[in-house]
Amino acid sequence: MNLLAALRDDLRVPVERDPAARGYLDVILSYPGFHAIVAHRLIHELNRTGIPLLPRLLSNIVRFLTGIEIHPAAKIGRRFFIDHGMGVLIGETAEVGDDVTLYKGVTLGGTSLGGGKRHPTIGNDVVIGTNASILGAITVGDGARIGAGSVVVRDVPPKATVVGIPGRIVLQDGKPVAPVQATKLVEMPDPQGLVIQQLAERIEALERKLAELGAPTQPVRAAAVNSAIFDDVSPSI
Repeated sequence: MNLLAALRDDLRVPVERDPAARGYLDVILSYPGFHAIVAHRLIHELNRTGIPLLPRLLSNIVRFLTGIEIHPAAKIGRRFFIDHGMGVLIGETAEVGDDVTLYKGVTLGGTSLGGGKRHPTIGNDVVIGTNASILGAITVGDGARIGAGSVVVRDVPPKATVVGIPGRIVLQDGKPVAPVQATKLVEMPDPQGLVIQQLAERIEALERKLAELGAPTQPVRAAAVNSAIFDDVSPSI
């Protein structure tokens, strides 16, 4: 990547994407997202040379000044835009494509304490909303949209819209996705209702038996109910 061309794109993008921008001088003077990405591109080049400690020290200073933390080893593509960037975190093995927009509080974090790839890969033309968290070595496909406050821990296909905790796909290629029918994980029957149902079945059986014998059922019903109640309830007491 041509560094000067990338910096020129980073300056142009806020003016194009943010209606509040009042020109290039406004971006240069007052946009912490622009300050953070410019510093990161320089620090990233420094980190690639293998110089120890200094890249991390510089990135920590940038974090203090802008409220945005980008690890020196993170790979970020062209025309990257952080809008209202306070609290943005981009981890060491994160990879971000071209034309990506992040809002404040976004985390591209890891879930593993081991080495290797442990942060997400973000495709091209992705928008990630305020306070969303993309966690683990997952892939967010090109053109995806991640809603504010979402927590995404699984791969996101291209052109999908994800919302919620945990993140779920609600739109795919601009079309609504039918929700998955929720299944009952635990059955919780009503014990009193079960006892009443059993009593009713026993009374009905007794009435049929008495009818077969030709005995009157009305006087016996009360006795049968009392007997059934005490037979079923007494052991539980």
